Amino acid sequence: MMKFPRWLITAALALGVLALGYGAYVLFIKNRNSNRIEQTLAIIKPDAVRAKNTGKIIDRIEQEGFTIIDLKKVQLDKEGAEKFYEAHKNKKFFNDLVNFMTSGPVVVMILEKQNAIKAWREFMGSTNPVEAKEGTIRKQFGSNVEQNATHGSDSFDAAIREIKFFFFERIKE
Repeated sequence: MMKFPRWLITAALALGVLALGYGAYVLFIKNRNSNRIEQTLAIIKPDAVRAKNTGKIIDRIEQEGFTIIDLKKVQLDKEGAEKFYEAHKNKKFFNDLVNFMTSGPVVVMILEKQNAIKAWREFMGSTNPVEAKEGTIRKQFGSNVEQNATHGSDSFDAAIREIKFFFFERIKE
């Protein structure tokens, strides 16, 4: 049996650990925004539900190639809306947003697709329907900046948090 110097074994182990670390970096960090299947949260807001556009929006979502993993209609209470939009708590539109999101039922969905977060945000269109591109959900169904028909997670971390908020029963810790 061949004997190797201790420094060589230590160096080889260190290189192995570095290689594993870099591999994890490439898989989980660097390629986080690559072409992978991911999930995002989508909300059909009270204005679109009231206008009876829920089915039309769901049809557009499916035609765009999204898979609806789960869907439910819920009525947010003030406490729930404040918690969900907590990131906007110090903004001047916060109270109006909470009042609007509690003004009627919403439809929440988990959408899945390649690059779902970015794809859904692009498909929704600009927050202001007047500025949204033709063919987007908000251009077709939104009325104004406050009543713009839909919501979508804006990042990977937000998608996880928002999906947990509405679909906690699906999360296995």
